[in-house]
Amino acid sequence: MKAVLLSPSFLYRGLLVERFPGTQRHVDPFELAERLSYFLWEDRPDEDLMTLATDGSILKEEVITSQVKRMLKVPQARNLAESFGVQWLGIANLDELIKNPISHHSLRTQPVLFLNHLFTENRPVIELISSRTTFVNEGVSGFYGQDRGKMKRHKKPKGIERHTTPFNKFTLEKATWRGGIITMPGILTMNRGPIQRGTWLLRRVLGVRLGEPPADVPPIKPAPRGQKLTFRERFERHRTDPSCARCHEKIDPLGFSLDAYDVNGRFINQNWETANGPDTSGKLPTGESFQDYAGLKEILLGPQKEKIIRNSVERTLSYAMCRKLTRNDQPTIDRITKSIVKNNGTWEDLFIEIVNSLPFRETIFEGQTK
Repeated sequence: MKAVLLSPSFLYRGLLVERFPGTQRHVDPFELAERLSYFLWEDRPDEDLMTLATDGSILKEEVITSQVKRMLKVPQARNLAESFGVQWLGIANLDELIKNPISHHSLRTQPVLFLNHLFTENRPVIELISSRTTFVNEGVSGFYGQDRGKMKRHKKPKGIERHTTPFNKFTLEKATWRGGIITMPGILTMNRGPIQRGTWLLRRVLGVRLGEPPADVPPIKPAPRGQKLTFRERFERHRTDPSCARCHEKIDPLGFSLDAYDVNGRFINQNWETANGPDTSGKLPTGESFQDYAGLKEILLGPQKEKIIRNSVERTLSYAMCRKLTRNDQPTIDRITKSIVKNNGTWEDLFIEIVNSLPFRETIFEGQTK
């Protein structure tokens, strides 16, 4: 009995049962309810979904659309940010970097709450980059400069040595160097150098595929005796190697734009014009130039906006389908991306487009399950 109850075929009714090997077909109402529930809640369908599956009405576009809206309004919807968001952004890397439990909780929870806000409050997809809304507690409030004075404070309970304070939703006003996911302290902390930060931004936000670095890459040489060179100046010499330049011409401008933040994600250059500040200027391979992250952000929200939205669509569809995307998914990706870009679409719009798409409503079985 235990083996039966723990069998994938019992736990996942439609997702793993190949009843028609070698054929492509529409999923049945129960399979659709299951896909929807595990996509948005990472949990089995509730009574409402099972009722709609039983009478078959969940197959109707207007019915499943209304269910998406309902499901995003309940507490279980946070599971989407906890699972999909953590996988997508690589937030789990903080688990190994931050050993202090209070700091770890603050740095890891903030981006999850932010994503949950975007997903469940019908915010535009591009607010992943542009939002002035954030979530703060005592553990991260110190990263926000003059805005900190307006943040809600909580008294420490008496007799408790360690505690985590609640997060509060907050609209940034003076901390112009923050905003969106890229400059959140936890994201910057888990990517502690310009190369890591540039690589993360390329892969996770822009969706650029980078190959593996060559196996024989030499270490970065120290500055010649008597010369004081910054890491960027030393690295410029390193990237003259053609085998390195191919990737680093994409990585470096993005990574060095964030050089005004230290390894802990703290903004260290309050005056962008200071002569002693880090060189945060750059030029993308596509030709756009900028002086600092603020300038890069304008480019991300302008010429690079469609690329960010396309990556968001691809990541979400892949998560919803529990598989890697294929060439056959490209028409769906193109259509949804075009719609989101044209209409300044929201995350809710994106989820609705996906659950009504052909890949989500069809399945293909290539062999018999044993």
